[in-house]
Parts: sequence; structure tokens; C-alpha cells
Amino acid sequence: MDPRSEVLLRQAELFQGDLLLAGLPADDLLGQLPQASGWSWHAGEQQALQTRFAGRSQFGTRPPEHAFASAVLFLPKSRELADYLLQALAARLPGRELYLVGEKRGGIERAAKQLAAYGQPRKLDSARHCQLWQVTVDNAPAAPDLHAQARRYELQLSDGLLQVLSLPGVFSHGRLDRGTALLLERLDGLPSGHLLDFGCGAGVLGAVLKRRYPQSRVSLLDVDAFAVESSRLTLAANDLEAEVIAGDGIDAAPSQLAAILSNPPFHSGVHTDYQASEQLLRQAAQHLQPGGELRLVANSFLKYPPLIERHLGPCQTLSEDEGFRIYRAICS
Repeated sequence: MDPRSEVLLRQAELFQGDLLLAGLPADDLLGQLPQASGWSWHAGEQQALQTRFAGRSQFGTRPPEHAFASAVLFLPKSRELADYLLQALAARLPGRELYLVGEKRGGIERAAKQLAAYGQPRKLDSARHCQLWQVTVDNAPAAPDLHAQARRYELQLSDGLLQVLSLPGVFSHGRLDRGTALLLERLDGLPSGHLLDFGCGAGVLGAVLKRRYPQSRVSLLDVDAFAVESSRLTLAANDLEAEVIAGDGIDAAPSQLAAILSNPPFHSGVHTDYQASEQLLRQAAQHLQPGGELRLVANSFLKYPPLIERHLGPCQTLSEDEGFRIYRAICS
């Protein structure tokens, strides 16, 4: 059981009536709180919740439409995302209870100050290195317009200007990260066919691929609903059409790909997590056609070449700069 869930269950008598658990972990919390429903923006956790508690959790970037008597927000890593989520929940709970739970190392004490915009927050519990806070929503805000919170920036590329839109919580929100910038310089000579942007974030790489290889089918894949929505906004802003997939890791990718391109993620919440990236390297060959290519950027300290060579083929370093390397391997 997630320690945040354990803290909630210590105060289970507080949660009467229909309870919404926003950003809940994929543990047994729904089983312990039969009156609760879930809202997740993580495709993997949503899939696990749907398997165990069919119909009791919803995936997406906006709160479920059904009425709920109170809500608990599991604190996300991004402060900007927490701002949006708290406002979206508080807008639905005038005069009712909004709870916030999170790890101390994740900034729960700082985040609890954000509750003061809606009422008088108070700390209910502190255990398992976590805290639980509560506020009665005396000052209900207007429901936030998520798209209005998108940050827009422009990239001047060799084939023209690219508009990028990113929503709160998306990797490198409102700016181009250095790793992706380096990979954008190494997109020449890709094989023809179906191209995949794995871990697409705001959709920069996928949009550039579609514009540079207009005859190719392009798919963009991410586990996060806010990244998926951002990618759709970026594609639309540039009059581009591509498939955007919400899925948990490379298992959700199409097969018979000509190339997989990625600035793969290796962080999850406040904890470092290499699972999605390493799974990509282990299983890329299962999704590539013979002669298909994996091309990715990674921090140079990550020991990816041995994994690539074990599961795919000889690993070539195309470039190295500012602590990043561009790797390339061909599926035999």
C-alpha cells in the first residue's frame, strides 16, 4: 500500500459520501474505500485500476462530470499542475471538503499553503513521511480553462517556425530542453515508414518528424494525459496530423515501426525511475520492422549502450554534447 494511502486510511471516518480520489496510486485504496471513485492522468495506473476496479476510475485532464461530496488530491510533482488541479477540484466543491495528501520530500508543506486561497487549511495527520491537509472551500473559484494555461513558445527550425504548446505538469513546460534540442539536429536519414515519438511530452519531436517526413505515418506516445493533450495542441497549432496515443510504455506502441525516436523519461514523481526507458531498450526490437532504427538522446552517465547492444544490435554514438549523447541502433 502506498504510504499516502495509508495516511488516508488512518482518517477513513472523515470520508463520508461520494469521494473523488484525484491522482490516486494503483494500490488497494479503492478497495478500502468503497464509496470512492478515482481520477487518474497516468495511463499505466489507470489501466491497473480499471483491471481491479472496473468503472470506478476515469482517465483524463479534467475532473469527472459526476457530482462528488469531497475530494482528495494526491500531490503531483509539478507545482503548476497542483495549482490547476486544486482549482479544478475547489470549483466543484463550494462549502465542502478538499483534502491534500503528499510526501514531505515532495513538498507537501509548501503545497498546503496553496489551500489558503480557498479557505483555512489545517493539517489532519502526519505519518509514513507524509502529511494530510484539509480545507473547507469557502472561496470557490471559477472552473479553470486548461487550454488557457498552456504555455506557447516558438522554435525557429531550418524548415520554418514551429509552434509548441505545453500544459502544466508536462516535461520541460514552456521551453525546449537541451536533450531534445540535440536530437532535433540528428533527424536526417530516417527509414521510410511508420515513425514513433516515444515519451512525446509536448509533441515537439513528433511534430518535427511529421513536417520533415510528410509521407510517413507518425505516432506520438506518452503515459501522461497532460502530455497527450499538449501534443494534440502542438500538432493542431502547426496544421499537422498524427496519431497521439495514451499508453504505459513501449508495450502500448504499434508494431512494424520504421523508427522509434525518443528523449526517454527517467523520472516519476519525486523518485528516480528508469523502468520505462530500460523497458524501451529491451523491447524496441519487438516493435521495429527488420532494418528499423532506434534513435534516442540520453544523459551520458546512463549506461544505455550495453542494454541497446544486448537487445537490439550495435550501438553507435552519433554525437555528444553538454552531458548528452545521441545513440543509434538498427534492428537486425
